[in-house]
Amino acid sequence: MEQFRAIAELRGDVAWIVDCASGTLSYISPSVRDMLGYAPRDFIRQLSGHDAASPLAALCTGLPERLARFAAGDQSRRALLRHFEQVRPDGSTVPLDVRSTLLTDADGKPSALVGVLIDTSAERERAEQQRRFASMLNHEFRTPLSTIDGAIQRLEATGTQADEPTRLRYRKIQAAVDRLIGMLDEYLSPERMDEIGGTRPPDTVVPELLLREAAARIVAAGGSAQVECSGLPPSIRAQPNGLRLALKVLVDNALQYSPPGQPVILAGHGTADGIELSVRDHGEGVPDSETGAIFGKAFRGSNAVGQGSGLGLYMARSVIEVHGGTIGVQNVAPSGALFKIWLPVQRAAGKRVAPEGCSSDNSANQ
Repeated sequence: MEQFRAIAELRGDVAWIVDCASGTLSYISPSVRDMLGYAPRDFIRQLSGHDAASPLAALCTGLPERLARFAAGDQSRRALLRHFEQVRPDGSTVPLDVRSTLLTDADGKPSALVGVLIDTSAERERAEQQRRFASMLNHEFRTPLSTIDGAIQRLEATGTQADEPTRLRYRKIQAAVDRLIGMLDEYLSPERMDEIGGTRPPDTVVPELLLREAAARIVAAGGSAQVECSGLPPSIRAQPNGLRLALKVLVDNALQYSPPGQPVILAGHGTADGIELSVRDHGEGVPDSETGAIFGKAFRGSNAVGQGSGLGLYMARSVIEVHGGTIGVQNVAPSGALFKIWLPVQRAAGKRVAPEGCSSDNSANQ
């Protein structure tokens, strides 16, 4: 506990220790007065008196219930993170993260509850600045794009006598504008900015559900899909939207290159140390000389069709590598390409991040 106090206070957090047997506060950093405006004796009084009307009531409650659930076998009660808007004596509020852990004795019984109070005001202000910056970018990009959009529509409407190459150029400009506006709506819209930081984003995902969602996307686009699953865990630790983006890229590619009437095959199965998700189409496949380069930034294959930036597979690879996984492609007989994603499954405490062999684009050396 002494080491815990030293580390917490070195970081600038407020450390506190509650004795589980008596429910009394045995220590709290004196700096709590600077953070919240209350003295240590105020917290001691609240814990011993249980004044429901006190501004500290919500912050100091819940220990008996937590101990009871832990004793009943609920291991999720060992370490908790709570979020608070704590009212100061002057009526102002302080956003707090309250992190706490139950320490047990040699018999496995709780002996002390230790934790820290972390003022998240600066973090919240940074998030607000990011939202304002994104909103500004949205506006600054959208204004000239709207001008271009209007101009190209007028050119198409009035240029009926233009030759075909010119009209094709108009359509390419229109398609590029539509893609950029779509990206603004997807990544820099006010709704997306409100979503960021509004609630704690989920950090687990159901692998089979990801494949089912991808299959639904294929059907909605007019294609057909088959889903094959075996041995997948109920959930894995991952960022759901990131994995959805990676699968979306692979599914969009499969739809673009699959012949009409041929299903896209989505598969998932467990491996010894993770899971494998795959997307297979029945198109022409990837030229053998390009399978190693196809995930590179701005790379477009020699048999690519339609308009594109060459960033889709690059983004998919980046997302997968950040999760500690790998992505690759191989051609399959009689025709088609098979894209495989491997992701680790967390089997112990801690978080696995990008592997040592990740690409230079995701390297910590850059």
